[in-house]
Amino acid sequence: MVNPSNILEVNDLCKNYKERKAVDNLTFHIKRGEIFGLLGPNGAGKTTTLSMLVGILKPLSGTIYLEGERFNGSPQSRSILGIAPQELAIYPKLTGRENLRFFGSLYRLSGAELDRRTEEILSLVGLSDRADNLTEEYSGGMKRRLNLAAGLMHNPKLLLLDEPTVGIDPQSRNHIFEGVRRLNKEGLSILYTSHYMEEVEALCHRVGIMDGGRLVACDTVPNLISTAGNAVVVVTLGEEASDAQIQELRSLPGVVDIECMRTDEPIGSSLLRVHALEPDRLLSSLVSRLNSSGLSLLSLTVQRPTLEDVFLSLTGKSLRD
Repeated sequence: MVNPSNILEVNDLCKNYKERKAVDNLTFHIKRGEIFGLLGPNGAGKTTTLSMLVGILKPLSGTIYLEGERFNGSPQSRSILGIAPQELAIYPKLTGRENLRFFGSLYRLSGAELDRRTEEILSLVGLSDRADNLTEEYSGGMKRRLNLAAGLMHNPKLLLLDEPTVGIDPQSRNHIFEGVRRLNKEGLSILYTSHYMEEVEALCHRVGIMDGGRLVACDTVPNLISTAGNAVVVVTLGEEASDAQIQELRSLPGVVDIECMRTDEPIGSSLLRVHALEPDRLLSSLVSRLNSSGLSLLSLTVQRPTLEDVFLSLTGKSLRD
């Protein structure tokens, strides 16, 4: 039974390349109005999954539902989708405006509607002032923005973004971020794949992590990060702490464990790694206890788990190709 609150449902999707399972019983969904992040190491099956979602590859088995209807790869079913592929899909010998008018015409836009939509999308991606330049003259960031614009011309209901900010400058990346947020605020559902964990943390409502063709985790970003363990308060003391003093610190509410090591920067000091459930609530009592114990505090920082920690714990740290 298809859930009407989901714009996309993927059920038990499989795809093999000879003897290798590229996608193995993959199941996930994207809610209407949601930005869903899809992460995975090289060879995890992300590109194969996207290729099946747009009808380039046919699944070995499994089902895809778009807007409650079974996806069959027809032009009508694909019209719901917009895609900005990782490889640039623009024509260098055409201007930015000509590129967008061409892609709009493929979706049967014409006349005043094509004119309006072209100018609207050029403004959205910040290219109005360069619209009449050949795209071969564009910077890498401008080409990425035009690549995104081409996927928006027909006003899709679900936008697939495959590494949309790879190899671009911070200003262009920020412009794409703002565009994605604005589009989502206007109701567009988005599937976002990226190797930049901070992007996914900042943009996505939920994240699926793929490995070996399977979905190994799927949840909101805060819930995923909570599985990576406790935050660590790193404390540098001006002298070496005794066992009794460390034991006093262990008794503080919220302290899970303390690692203590001697360090020579400065000479004779101690470095404490205090594992804590709620570090922000612990800080004042920790500093107070240090002072009452006669220990001098030189520095204090909080190291919080990140989505990257979760990713590495689930997929491993070894490089794959």
